[in-house]
Amino acid sequence: MTLSFFDQFMIPQALGIPLIIIAIAMPLMIILAPSSRLITNRLLTLQAWMIKTFTKQLMLPIGITGHKWASMLLALTLLLMSLNLLGLLPYTFTPTTQLSMNMALAVPMWLTTVLIGMRNQPTISLGHLLPEGTPTPLIPILIIIETISLFIRPLALGVRLTANLTAGHLLIQLISTAAFVLMPSMALTATTAFIVLLLLTGLEIAVAMIQAYVFVLLLSLYLQENV
Repeated sequence: MTLSFFDQFMIPQALGIPLIIIAIAMPLMIILAPSSRLITNRLLTLQAWMIKTFTKQLMLPIGITGHKWASMLLALTLLLMSLNLLGLLPYTFTPTTQLSMNMALAVPMWLTTVLIGMRNQPTISLGHLLPEGTPTPLIPILIIIETISLFIRPLALGVRLTANLTAGHLLIQLISTAAFVLMPSMALTATTAFIVLLLLTGLEIAVAMIQAYVFVLLLSLYLQENV
């Protein structure tokens, strides 16, 4: 029976139980809860330092009024990073390879930043649709172009995340299939493909974390324009 390479994007089940439920529960075991002790251990200290550094870097260009978004953006980063890395585990499923889920995250967050800008500073928010010093004949065309680019932002967020993860997973699937098929007849070529597969897996781990950061970073830049 020949299977499609896209079958890896289906949720695997065991005894009728979706394995994604077990996979999603695993990050909860990795993230440590704060301790009530006066002196914490090394892991908690390292986790707190990483969260503080990331939040400070993310909120640096944003005004004081936008700092209330820090916890939400941090939670979104951890969620995306966990879901992206889940797909690299055996018998699991990557939810962020589905465009519907990515758009469900991107559209409300983007729309919230736009509505905040329209409520707090409508003149400045509408001024982004028309660059200063635009010749009069070009005003209608530029307004249409800027409006289209504004509404494309959430689509770009969702498609970027989906495309990067889907392409990486498909490439890993292709190379692993080639290494498995060539092992009996061409051991040297299969070994080379296996080494490439290990390197690609390391690259995919980096891509999973970077794409989560890029998603949240772009949202923070949209928020910066509207606060």
